[in-house]
Amino acid sequence: MKITVVGTGYVGLVSGTCLAEVGNDVLCLDVDPEKIRILEEGGIPIYEPGLQEMVRRNVAAGRLHFTTDIERAVQHGTIQFIAVGTPPDEDGSADLQYVLAAARNIGRLMTDYKVIVDKSTVPVGTAAKVKAAVAEELAKRGIDTPYSVVSNPEFLKEGAAVEDFMRPDRIVVGAEDEQAIHLMRALYAPFQRNHERLIITDVKSAELTKYAANAMLATRISFMNELANLAEVLGADIEMVRQGIGSDPRIGYHFLYPGCGYGGSCFPKDVKALIKTAADDAGITLKVLTAVEEANDAQKHILTGKLKARFGDLKGKHFALWGLAFKPNTDDMRDAPSRELIADLFAAGATVTAYDPVAMHETQRIFRDEPRLKYAENPMGALDNADALVIATEWKEFRSPDFEAIKQTLKNPVIFDGRNLYDPKFVRSLGIEYFAIGR
Repeated sequence: MKITVVGTGYVGLVSGTCLAEVGNDVLCLDVDPEKIRILEEGGIPIYEPGLQEMVRRNVAAGRLHFTTDIERAVQHGTIQFIAVGTPPDEDGSADLQYVLAAARNIGRLMTDYKVIVDKSTVPVGTAAKVKAAVAEELAKRGIDTPYSVVSNPEFLKEGAAVEDFMRPDRIVVGAEDEQAIHLMRALYAPFQRNHERLIITDVKSAELTKYAANAMLATRISFMNELANLAEVLGADIEMVRQGIGSDPRIGYHFLYPGCGYGGSCFPKDVKALIKTAADDAGITLKVLTAVEEANDAQKHILTGKLKARFGDLKGKHFALWGLAFKPNTDDMRDAPSRELIADLFAAGATVTAYDPVAMHETQRIFRDEPRLKYAENPMGALDNADALVIATEWKEFRSPDFEAIKQTLKNPVIFDGRNLYDPKFVRSLGIEYFAIGR
């Protein structure tokens, strides 16, 4: 099948590459010539395990192409995926300007039947706006070319996106047109040879499903974070509580790990957008999700509180920070808890030396030449002259460190673990002060 993907960001590049991997002829469009240059030279503009090799393989095979030529992109694909950014507006709503601009370009240039697929995470009702934008452009041209608009939300986890796309647990397609449904079934047939994973819904239900999924996961995280804070005060161990409730099959173990808050490109943005959609379009206050957001905002400052409780005035203190990305296996710094922590430490007069396996270049882009923030080439290098070690991301390489070396290198043998990586009894038995979340 001939497929066009508009946008070579996280969702667009992963989706386009995986669709090429199963034999489709895919053309990825981006208006940023620098991104296209990187891709054409064999690089990728994002970090995602396994993606670069797959991009190179499919480019070499002639199934994956990149362009900045909008007309070429519109003419290429019968199926046109819109996978552009929907950043949060100032009021928390999703900014649809890039989605609607892509839709208008399709309407302005299409000459035959198209299935226009909303792959970006968009509020309920966006498909209708896309449909209207295309219709308006066709009317300007005085033609009546047929087209369908489909909602096909992505459920990709950063750090495991290729695996998630190639072996999905579900594929949600919101469509009300039989021809579009037939084409989407054919498109996704290679990804569900084992058993049927395709869920056909109406368009609005598909749009709401994406927000509902992320909101539920964010709720579980904030719930566990609040329980962890309570457990700590009461003298309970949140890890034992997690095992106790996770063993209930109605609850399960996923997304029940407490920590220093969630971040990334999805949860914060989508929770905000869903709250805003409910308020503006339905006149409903989503009380649970409002609390989820408030709890997460507070949780991002939990480590700062622990540091101040232990050291008092932080002015002149220097801390080692392990982990910058919002989670492992990505360089994504959007809404990362580490950003709030670093800002808190700067405000308190402290300095930081940080280490992250892949996110330091992105952190440098954000903080620029900030003199209070230095970077180390390896985890142990970050500890030099540090008053304590703070952990903000649960990278695998942090799981089994040389605790004796940590103890010898730090000015004070103190670890603040925002991801509960270690057994408190074991670490404390080595003569290291250990502050975790709810342990």
